Amino acid sequence: MYELLKTDPHSRARLGRLITTRGTINTPTFMPVGTQGSVKALDPRELLDMGTQIILGNTYHLNIRPGLDIITAAGDLHKFINWPYPILTDSGGFQVFSLAKIRKVKPHGVEFRSHLDGSLLFLGPKEAMHIQKVLASDIAMVFDECPPHDSPIREMRAAVERTIRWAKECREQPRAHGQMVFGIVQGGSNAAMREECAKALVPMEFDGYAIGGVSVGEPEPEMMKAVEYTEPFLPATKARYAMGLGTPAQMVELVARGVDMFDCVLPTRVARNGTAFTRKGTISIKAGFNKSDFGPIEEGCDCYACKNFTRAYLRHLLNVNEILGLRMLSVHNSHMYLKVMEDIRASLAAGTFAEFRREFIATYVPSRKVLSAREETRGDK
Repeated sequence: MYELLKTDPHSRARLGRLITTRGTINTPTFMPVGTQGSVKALDPRELLDMGTQIILGNTYHLNIRPGLDIITAAGDLHKFINWPYPILTDSGGFQVFSLAKIRKVKPHGVEFRSHLDGSLLFLGPKEAMHIQKVLASDIAMVFDECPPHDSPIREMRAAVERTIRWAKECREQPRAHGQMVFGIVQGGSNAAMREECAKALVPMEFDGYAIGGVSVGEPEPEMMKAVEYTEPFLPATKARYAMGLGTPAQMVELVARGVDMFDCVLPTRVARNGTAFTRKGTISIKAGFNKSDFGPIEEGCDCYACKNFTRAYLRHLLNVNEILGLRMLSVHNSHMYLKVMEDIRASLAAGTFAEFRREFIATYVPSRKVLSAREETRGDK
């Protein structure tokens, strides 16, 4: 159940909370991505220490490895990974997009060749919902078709029609105790199809609604338009989730457009390349100017990495391929994302979100390198 607590008078931003059987999630919120049952380089204790409320797993990947037999024997996904708090599972619909070269879309689902061994597998509404029932995630996503943003209008329409049909079928499937199900709105950056898809899904009375088909290679203005075209047709009484997004500045702007929930692999992915997120943009810890910099990654940050290690030491670790370096950057980046969400919630509660948004966007300088990789940011999923 979603409770709307407060709205911002200057934008579409909302303060709320999503109540699940395993805990209450304060929104807006960021969900660290644990595609295969683990947020890369981080353990549950670290995630809790930095304020993580919910993590994300992936139906397609978990079904392949370790497989439902192992997870069932463990009890469910929560017990298997030792995370007794909320989990959202992506349905595998994104793999319809990301694994386009090894799949065939059919009327009742998608036939895949396993990316591991080439074996044949089928995933459709019934299969996706059954897997998520066994995983016992707190929020299950419907199985949808995520088309490329530049698809011809005929292909985009076909994907929207399949998404609506599959959503209805997902809605009818059994679910785990207390499990919520979110619908997914598709339609690219086509306003009419976004509206059509949303209006078809809302009467199905899902527990929440996601804006899909974003962060799939489109320019940032097109991404913003896709959200703007969708949000007015989503009920104010349900949570809104922008799938696979984004950079800190993008999240601030999308909160202002009425989005409540986000996920993205960027914090840990760029950390593995030696990049750190800060309130002013990204920095390369590997850069030569950090060789003798004995300050933290970011002044004023209270994450474990910034309180205990210097840029110089972290640069050394990265240069000699010590795993502690990428782990500490993953800690910092994930903490930074969660802290931004915490500050957004505080500003909404205080009625100062407009000032927070203005100051954040004015000082944050987007990295062209990070933005150019955005179309890959859900690849771990």
